[in-house]
Amino acid sequence: MSLKVAVQMDHISSINILGDSAFALMLEAQARGHTLYHYTPDRLALRGDKVFAALEPVTVRDEKGNHFTLGAPERMDLSSIDVILMRQDPPFDMAYVAATHLLEKIHPHTLVVNNPAEVRNAPEKLFVTEFSDLMPPTLITRDRAEIDAFREEHGDIVMKPLFGHGGAAVFRITQDDLNYGSLYDFFAATFREPWVIQRFLPNVKHGDKRILLVDGEFAGAVNRVPAPGDLRSNMVRGGSPAESDLSDREREICARIGPALKAKGLLLVGIDVIDGNLTEINVTAPTGIRAIKRLGGPDIAIRVWDVIEARRRG
Repeated sequence: MSLKVAVQMDHISSINILGDSAFALMLEAQARGHTLYHYTPDRLALRGDKVFAALEPVTVRDEKGNHFTLGAPERMDLSSIDVILMRQDPPFDMAYVAATHLLEKIHPHTLVVNNPAEVRNAPEKLFVTEFSDLMPPTLITRDRAEIDAFREEHGDIVMKPLFGHGGAAVFRITQDDLNYGSLYDFFAATFREPWVIQRFLPNVKHGDKRILLVDGEFAGAVNRVPAPGDLRSNMVRGGSPAESDLSDREREICARIGPALKAKGLLLVGIDVIDGNLTEINVTAPTGIRAIKRLGGPDIAIRVWDVIEARRRG
């Protein structure tokens, strides 16, 4: 089976191929003989009931600094494409939301991974609250009185923007931290949406586990250990990947959320677990495929494409 596959992503020239999951998926698609195209979200266009984009044929190579070749762009009706991988990185802003609306017009005739309507309806730090019993104590608000009461109850807390990504603007506030008022003012001036406030989990120093699920089933995991002196374990913030298996608690978490992911058509999902606490469900462009394989784990790109091809045959 040969498929026409378009990848909607940040420009391929800007990615770090050592960690980029979209690139891993492209390498596997190419190895299977699928025809690959590349485009950035700003090239989407809706005219009448047709969605178009200027697609560039692309060849990929696992060679740092020499990882792609692009052909001449061609305006194409996206309904002529078999599969679209929606893989641009957040922020999950109105541009991201608009892209989901446009791609929704062609899905599932063209299989969009992940389902664009469900990506739109599952903001990563809100969707997770459907499983609040698996989470640390969490508050979503921008109301000072609510935050004060939460802080009084739980002591050390973490504050982060609701639609943040990659560990940006994540702060720990200790019980006696004199910066709390200034940080509140900063958040109030910077972020219009509510914020996420969670009880601080001290064992984050031992790692924040990224677990990947494919079609609702556990596929692989990597433990991300924060750099010395940093709260954040995101690899783009200096976190170090370490080989990892699942605890019984983590298997319980996967079993609980897997059916909901499958039902929503969220084919590739990354969840974050700290010390047995579910903190996020990442549905936009979850990373981890390359790190898991590099540490001797499974090649999750193979599993993703097995599922995609089965759906296209079905």
